[in-house]
Amino acid sequence: MGFFLISKSKPLILASASPRRKELLRQVGLPFRAVHSRICEEGVSGDPVEAVCFLAREKAAWVAATGVEGWTLGADTMVVVDQMALGKPDDTADARRMLTILSGREHRVITGISLLDPEGTEVFCRAVSTLVRVKELSSEEIYGYIATGEPFGKAGAYAIQGIGAFMITDIMGSYTNVVGLPVCEVIGALKATGALATFP
Repeated sequence: MGFFLISKSKPLILASASPRRKELLRQVGLPFRAVHSRICEEGVSGDPVEAVCFLAREKAAWVAATGVEGWTLGADTMVVVDQMALGKPDDTADARRMLTILSGREHRVITGISLLDPEGTEVFCRAVSTLVRVKELSSEEIYGYIATGEPFGKAGAYAIQGIGAFMITDIMGSYTNVVGLPVCEVIGALKATGALATFP
């Protein structure tokens, strides 16, 4: 069955309240509106790739079930070191713990994306992984970065698109994935499934 294309009158439904994901979609000029899902992200364990895909599916399905009309995109991002997921820090001590773990090491940023058609059927799901290396961080740098307030609300306690860029020496893979949404893969999925005819 053919469905309508994403347009200004029929925008993509982003199942997320993330300001970073919204900014990335604005950056490429894709019409969308954000609807926050009420899915609890705590307590999901196991393989990180399976976990982010599960949460992306749950978020998209929750929003689609509210009766919104449109193509619905769910996403979830994890920072992973040696199969250990680093979520959003609970407090200053937790942020310090995470940044100490990341210091001088490589980690993976994995984002699961799930796309539902306007009838609520999943038509695409994939996890995208980016390898990131952090420089050796001094205690002064860790405390100084935490004092900016930026680590809070960020998986892994840093934002590559913000002040946290000072600590990143290398990335291999999608930069926008590290920010929170692999834009190239999202656009590709929208075209492959018929949500977009062409882009840009």
